[in-house]
Amino acid sequence: MAKQKPRISFEFFPPKTEAGMDKLLNTVNPALNELNPAFFSVTYGAGGSTRDTTLDVVSAIAEKGIDVAPHLSFGGDDENSVGNLLDTYRERGIKRLVALRGDRPSGFGHSTHMVYANELVAFVRERHGDHFQIEVAAYPEIHPEAESYDTDVQFLKGKFDAGANSAITQFFYNVEAYFYFLDRCADAGIDGPIYAGVMPFINFDNIQRFASNTGAEIPRWVCKRMESLRGNEEDMQKFGVDVVTQLCQTLLENGCPGIHFYTMNQVEPTQQIYSNLGLA
Repeated sequence: MAKQKPRISFEFFPPKTEAGMDKLLNTVNPALNELNPAFFSVTYGAGGSTRDTTLDVVSAIAEKGIDVAPHLSFGGDDENSVGNLLDTYRERGIKRLVALRGDRPSGFGHSTHMVYANELVAFVRERHGDHFQIEVAAYPEIHPEAESYDTDVQFLKGKFDAGANSAITQFFYNVEAYFYFLDRCADAGIDGPIYAGVMPFINFDNIQRFASNTGAEIPRWVCKRMESLRGNEEDMQKFGVDVVTQLCQTLLENGCPGIHFYTMNQVEPTQQIYSNLGLA
């Protein structure tokens, strides 16, 4: 039997400027689309703060006949606002969503009720049945707000029980954490695919900050090597590509169903990793 091709997808964030939008739509998107991903996803700022630009990016990509999955969360919005947005996505031919709890809107403190991802998934299913393929988030190194490892696995199970089709993980560089997590999810009765989220090393300082905020662990040896290469951007990029290529290769060789690349709206690192893996 032929080995099934892994599912590959790419994530963008909505640019803040017109020049950034032009670059995304005319350079980044076409270049990465040549790699024939299953879909693109487009992020949604804290509290839905980029809702309109997310809709613009998603619509522009969909108009090119490309499968695209907008991120969606309630944030500070009510049911009518989210329901109307779902209707708009469906009218524009969108068939995928990434359903998230999302972050609390800036300036709201703890005054807003957080709608959890399982509630959002149930909301979508109640209104649109099986129209949307729904992705949810998973955390191999466990969500920083989780009470315990087991409760976090149960939260993920709740998302699947509510109607999610599959999950995409937070980015990680610890292969053992991912496969251990898959085993614990299987023990909990989760049978939907859990795709590995991977972030190429584009800006190491930014990634260290992201990792600190999300609880992702960057191996000490990687940090030390990156520190020794500071001042030599080309060597840092090459080392980063090699590390992430090896990570992806290990994942795919050991049964990972596919990879979701957090591209940070950059082309070259993801293209190079893709080529190194022989996926082009």
